Amino acid sequence: MKEMSASLRGHSSRILSAGIVLTFLYLGRWVLIPLALAIMLSLLVAPLVRTLGRLGIGRVWAVLLAVGALILSGLTVAGALGTQIVRIAERLPQYESNVQHKLKILDEATVGRLRLFTSETNHLIELEEPTDASRARAPDPGHPSSAAAPAAVALGAPDIPAQPLQLMWKLLRGVWGPIQFAGIVLLVLIFVLLEHESLRDRFIRIAGATGDIRPATFALNDAGERLSRYFVSQFTVNLAFGAAIWLSLSLLHLPEAMLCGILAGVMRFVPYLGVGIAAVFAAALAFAVDPGWSLALSTLGIFIGLDIIVGQLLEPHLYGHATGLSPLSVVVAAIFWSWLWGPVGLLLSTPLTLCLLVAGRHMQGLGILELLLGNDQPLTLPQRFYQRALSGDPHEIIASAREFLKRDCLAAYCDRVLIPALQLARLDAEAGATTEAQHMRIRRVIVDVAAALSSDSLKLPRRRHRGAVLAEVNAGHWLRQQREQLSGRWQGPLGVPAGSLIICMGVGTAADDLSAELLVRLLRKEAMDARHFSPADIEAGLPPGADPDGVAIIFLVSAFPTAERERADSLIVELRALLPHANLIKVFCPGMTAPSTSDDTDKDEATVGSFADAIQIAESWQKVRNAPPTKAADARAAWTLG
Repeated sequence: MKEMSASLRGHSSRILSAGIVLTFLYLGRWVLIPLALAIMLSLLVAPLVRTLGRLGIGRVWAVLLAVGALILSGLTVAGALGTQIVRIAERLPQYESNVQHKLKILDEATVGRLRLFTSETNHLIELEEPTDASRARAPDPGHPSSAAAPAAVALGAPDIPAQPLQLMWKLLRGVWGPIQFAGIVLLVLIFVLLEHESLRDRFIRIAGATGDIRPATFALNDAGERLSRYFVSQFTVNLAFGAAIWLSLSLLHLPEAMLCGILAGVMRFVPYLGVGIAAVFAAALAFAVDPGWSLALSTLGIFIGLDIIVGQLLEPHLYGHATGLSPLSVVVAAIFWSWLWGPVGLLLSTPLTLCLLVAGRHMQGLGILELLLGNDQPLTLPQRFYQRALSGDPHEIIASAREFLKRDCLAAYCDRVLIPALQLARLDAEAGATTEAQHMRIRRVIVDVAAALSSDSLKLPRRRHRGAVLAEVNAGHWLRQQREQLSGRWQGPLGVPAGSLIICMGVGTAADDLSAELLVRLLRKEAMDARHFSPADIEAGLPPGADPDGVAIIFLVSAFPTAERERADSLIVELRALLPHANLIKVFCPGMTAPSTSDDTDKDEATVGSFADAIQIAESWQKVRNAPPTKAADARAAWTLG
């Protein structure tokens, strides 16, 4: 009860702290928004300030020149936009006939068809109504109410043109708010750039108040590098996007293509909505200019095509993966910050969320932010395998295996994913955390996955196993029996050439048998005659007609450290007596611990820690067997592990 109450108090304190932070962010938005904008702009301007400093310009002049360049760039863009908008306003009367004609066509194609359908429906309904009712509804010419009402005439004073001073005052009142806001941001930006080092040291001192400033330093450096790289890359990409739109629309002979390009480059800073707004504006302009429809459709196609190219090809290489944010977290952050701070919050949503991600990565107590916002896999590959096996979903495991096999081999998948997943299942089974039904579900999934991995198509088999039969034997024996149905009890002919056979044998547990069967299937995919036998099969002696010299290697397989590994030495004694000329290789997979090694291995016995090493040994042995007689001795010496 004490632990539960402590946990509840901890959750309550976290919820209360989150509520206080949200209230502070909302109530203090008029102060925090200019400060956040100034800090973000400082990260964009900081590279220019550092460059000017390297040229020998003082800090104050470097900051003033950088801010002046930023202001000049903004005024240039605003002037270009204003000039283009004035030109469009002057040409609107020329486009009026095109717009009216197209709107009429659209009305006939959409609203007109709906109106026709409605009128036809009303006509049919009227035909079905009684005649008396229709007469009752018929108007009486002599009735006063049937006469047409006279049209109301609205009387009013004529429009009086406003005075020039009044117009200027209204215009000034409309733009004074944005000008005041921009001035505050620029003023804060100048002081942030001037006191950059001081602010950094203050933040490090506050964050590392306990005496350990290392995490705060790493967090600040990481955030600064990520954000600066993000802003510079985003500015470059959006500038190139706007230039490409301008050039493409100029080739289409769209008037005021420069306006569309500038608007596209500027609006692309707004996540999700900016490009769409610019595209709608450009398409509406093309809709008004061109008598036909091709220009508007081509304009939309250019916007869609360029946005796909930039978003899917350029951005991931420049800064898409460098931020470390998951796509879902970016979407949720855009919704959250736009709700909290409005349009400015939407513009700053990605940088602010990136700061939260960095804080969660480097500061204790905020690790949940990295888990919620980051794009790293929350589960390792073995954990994902085990979780899907618990859910009884082999299809998702196969899909993940396909992605893994595109960059690595099947043996590596077994070493890094499947065997560690078996270890996780064993640990839960020993702790009593899983039930018998869950064990059965895991066994079915492992059998399906192992069968799919050993097939060339990497697909689940059409004929599924029967649960009752699988419950009687372990997964390794069941998979072995499936092969024996095709190749016989001994999994192939007994009369084989000398040194052409490989035997894989589990040490004792069900996981060992499964691992031995997996190794057999991996070796057979490499065109090697590998067969799976159990210790009971060896205790019965060699089958009739079998030649002891036909066996070249015996692999003793253990999935992970267990008490059954102690049987390996006694099994080796039995195998030495039965197959004296075979090389004995212990495949002790590491699982969750370090691999077992042997310090007293001779030239005929060794220990490896993975399936990949076992396959490498088998391939080396095959090269020895296929080598010319004159080089056989040298090749055998190179292959021997002792």
